Amino acid sequence: MSDLNPSMRDKCRALYGEARGDACYTRLVALLDAFRAQHEPPQPVDPAARLSQRDVLLITYGGSLNAPGEPPLQTLRRFSCEHLQGAISAVHILPFFPYSSDDGFAVIDYTAVDPALGTWDDVRRLGETFDLMFDLVINHVSSQSEWFQRFKAGDPAYEDFFIRVDPATDLSAVVRPRTLPLLTPVETARGLEHVWTTFSNDQIDLNFANPDVLLRMVEVLLFYVRQGMTFVRLDAIAYLWKRIGTSCIHLEATHIVVRLLRDIFDAVAPQVAIITETNVPHEENISYFGDGWNEAQLVYQFPLPPLTLHAIASGDATVLSRWAAGLKCPSPATTFFNFTASHDGIGVRPLEGILPRAEIDRLVARVQRHGGAVSYKTNRDGSQSPYELNINYFDALSDPDGGEPVERQVHRFLVSQAILLALAGVPGIYIHSLLGSRNWHEGVRQTGRPRSINREPLAAGEVGRALADPESLRAQVFYGYRRLIETRAAEPAFHPGGAQQVLDLHPALFALLRTSPDGQERIAALHNVSGESARASLRGLGGAGGWRDLLTGEAFGVDAAIPLAPYQVRWLKASG
Repeated sequence: MSDLNPSMRDKCRALYGEARGDACYTRLVALLDAFRAQHEPPQPVDPAARLSQRDVLLITYGGSLNAPGEPPLQTLRRFSCEHLQGAISAVHILPFFPYSSDDGFAVIDYTAVDPALGTWDDVRRLGETFDLMFDLVINHVSSQSEWFQRFKAGDPAYEDFFIRVDPATDLSAVVRPRTLPLLTPVETARGLEHVWTTFSNDQIDLNFANPDVLLRMVEVLLFYVRQGMTFVRLDAIAYLWKRIGTSCIHLEATHIVVRLLRDIFDAVAPQVAIITETNVPHEENISYFGDGWNEAQLVYQFPLPPLTLHAIASGDATVLSRWAAGLKCPSPATTFFNFTASHDGIGVRPLEGILPRAEIDRLVARVQRHGGAVSYKTNRDGSQSPYELNINYFDALSDPDGGEPVERQVHRFLVSQAILLALAGVPGIYIHSLLGSRNWHEGVRQTGRPRSINREPLAAGEVGRALADPESLRAQVFYGYRRLIETRAAEPAFHPGGAQQVLDLHPALFALLRTSPDGQERIAALHNVSGESARASLRGLGGAGGWRDLLTGEAFGVDAAIPLAPYQVRWLKASG
């Protein structure tokens, strides 16, 4: 019998009861022993040294960049090697599997690469230069998947792979992230049945109360490890376990599954880090750290995108600063996955308890004025409220029809991204942010989906020509962004595990004092979120020899009143 963590058996029993849990554990051990027999013994990973200030992830679809006659995954690799080496350490390829809807999040086959994008060889070749993050779309599969087709055909092996519910059942307690029906009628060999569909009628929720489903997902994860996965994003993990009569979100069984997956990686692939994706209020979100050692190593920092937008829209960093002052990780093994933009919109639910409804309404109105849209969720009382703001982040910050000089818009955008880079954690940068993209209204017209506004497929040749033109918006954003990334990478004070103190210097300044893990280096990161000039004093923060701006080279005395132009970033390193 394997020497695997014996607490895995306890977790299996907690999920399935003693007899079924023991049977599940026996099968799990066989899977992991077979995996270990085919691989070199894993090298131990120091949790505190897993990540550094040099870690920056690019978030992209496999088809975000395209070139004639070339599979998009090859185009992505070529572009990344030409333009991103030395800045980006890892690439998060959003679901690149065969799919039927939702731009990849209705997976037909977890173990295949969409032939329109390329092959597993293309994925592995990208992994030779960059670490890789894959999605495990764990909550649901496509209605066109083999699993669901066999369920409909009456195959007894798949009869309990999905959740069948009598439509007369009271499901009013269930927390909904969408306004679509929770149950979807389907014709099966057994007759008309209603299956649980949290997100859409094409995304059929899996039944993790069946241990066969859990074990199949473990097989998928081990397959991903073989393909070079270093980070795994657990998509929509909060909704995994269902128990009628409850909210069906963040249930204890869901956390047990995350802990079990952590045990599995710790045992056979400790180089893999778990990142949980839960677009929910902050306290709920950070619950996926567990005790700091037993669940995710990273969680998405969902309040950051709307709070940064609010700070810049209002010209006042007070709320953002107050929120950031309360951030803490439960252990040196955990940190935040910081982002401002992604393939999804800007989540609104994370603002609950942070911003009053009137301020949220102002953000909604701003996004609509700037050409965006708003997605809604259904509340328990049947009402609807904003769930997500669908807009390109650059355009959320600057009105596309406002007539402002491009340079000012670029400065406004880059200060938002400097905040992302300066915060303790690991930055995740969406490809359209890095390349200075704008709203893609044509995509919304083509698909009828508001989220398409920030998912434009780009011609790699056109992007390359734009980057070669220093006057272009793409070049101004890209090279300004890259300079910030490279500056960050060179400074141990920006290490994810370094100390962070929020400074109260001026309402318009989001200011952090970052300290390297060894306590030897300090950087005061100042970000003017307003369109007005501001001044700040760093008196009392040390730096007996003064401060040097890493971005401009300017030096300031210890008692100087440091000026910041509108939307200026100053990263000031202490001397002495």
